Amino acid sequence: MPFNYYRRLNRRQQKIYEQSDSIEEVALPQPKLLRHAVSSIETALADENKAKVQDASSQLVRGITQQLKIPKVSVKVLARRPSDSWGELHGLYEPAEKGTIALITVWMRTAKRRQVVAFKTYLRTLLHEISHHLDYEYFSLPDSYHTEGFYKRENHLYLLLTQTDVKPEPLQYDLLSADQ
Repeated sequence: MPFNYYRRLNRRQQKIYEQSDSIEEVALPQPKLLRHAVSSIETALADENKAKVQDASSQLVRGITQQLKIPKVSVKVLARRPSDSWGELHGLYEPAEKGTIALITVWMRTAKRRQVVAFKTYLRTLLHEISHHLDYEYFSLPDSYHTEGFYKRENHLYLLLTQTDVKPEPLQYDLLSADQ
């Protein structure tokens, strides 16, 4: 079932949206090899060590891109989230432009209270942004929309990397970001 903004898309965009929506998983060959990076992110966040969060996040993203044999993406970890009347920005993906590589920016502290973001929230944000990169580079989609399939892929990555035996939580869609 398409999100509300689907109706505002032109036919070409709707076709891309439908393609994205039909893809529900990421065929990550060896997720177990990346779990140490996930654990390092958790430890670094608990220690409130931005440099170590940066290193561990970069290691995880590099491992994903290497396993999938797609172009690399840089990761930048900043301290406090930007905010305004629209809310807080959790992460940002900037696709590669001619002569540059793609960039993921994530923030490790909340805007208002300046608290370190919860590990699960941080990891899901990082995986959300790498999912945009996968849309362009792995799935060869001309655009990256927030579809139900997109959120399923993001959740699939999370489950692969956290080796959870618990049933997946119901997906929570950020309706504010659905107006892409």
